[in-house]
Order: sequence, then structure tokens, then C-alpha cells
Amino acid sequence: MFIEAGLKHALNDHSALSVFEVGFGTGLNALLTYLESERTGIKIDYTSVEAFPLEEAICRELNYAAEIGAGKQAFELLHSSSWETQTTISENFSLLKLKTSLLDVVLKDDLYDLVYFDAFGPQVQPEMWTDEVFSKLAGAMKKGGVLVTYCAKGEVRRAMKRAGLVVEKIPGPPGKREMVWAVKG
Repeated sequence: MFIEAGLKHALNDHSALSVFEVGFGTGLNALLTYLESERTGIKIDYTSVEAFPLEEAICRELNYAAEIGAGKQAFELLHSSSWETQTTISENFSLLKLKTSLLDVVLKDDLYDLVYFDAFGPQVQPEMWTDEVFSKLAGAMKKGGVLVTYCAKGEVRRAMKRAGLVVEKIPGPPGKREMVWAVKG
């Protein structure tokens, strides 16, 4: 859903994109974004923060590339690439994985066209859903940049609005009624 709600929208307006993901996790968002960069030929610089990376054994068991029918070699490279080092995955896709928390990372202003906010929900990680966090992300987003997240709670939407984002609820993926699409005005 991040691809449909965020990336495909951003691809319409850009010839190159800078994407920031909060929570690398299984690497699925990175893989799907990589596949779109290959399909469209649009250059994507992808940065992700992850405080608790998955163990290599778990990553090897993930079967996303087989399920999707593409990207096996890229998926392996996404996971095997070094942390804290920019890695060229293809001519169109580069990856920088940062092994840290969003709370600790220093972000440059006006850098990102798109943010995938894939943190666990506020009931699990309340510290990730604060005014300060959304202000930090809004500052790192370019004007017109988009943030997408699966959490559509009122308190989260209000925090995004206080950070200066224009917030809209949109239909969610299967099993989730709605998600949030927010843009920096």
C-alpha cells in the first residue's frame, strides 16, 4: 500500500526521488520500491533507519521475491549490504541503511520526496508518534513531499497537522480500513 499511496503518486511528479523509510524491517518496502525504479527507470535514493535489524537467518527465510515473482538477487543485496554505507543496488536504485532509531538520527532539511512511516503503532512505540517526531520528519521533507503510514488514529493525525503537514485519510490495505497520506505544504 505504501507503493500505491506514496510511491506511484510521487513518480508522477519526479524524474528522481529521495525516499526515507522509518523501519526497514523485512525489506519489503525497499524491494517493492526497487522494482518500481526498475520498471519506470526513475532513479531512487532510498534511506532507511532500523534500530533492531532482523537476524540474517530470518532474512534468508523470507520468500518475498518468489511471491512477487521478481527481485530475488536485489532482495538478497538489500539485506546483505552493509549498514551505514551507501550501496548501489542497480543503476536506478541506491540504498543507505542506518542502524539507529529515528529518535537518534540527524536528518537534513528538505531532502526527502517521500517518507514511509512503518513504525509499530502508538500502543507499541508511543515515543515514535509524537509532535517532535513528526516535526523532525516534516523538516526533512521537501515542499510537496508525502508521508504515508498505516496508522490513522486521531491523535497521530493531529500531531502531523501540528508539524505542518496537510493530512488526509485514504483507504487502507486489505484488513485495514484506512491509512494516512500527509503532504508538506
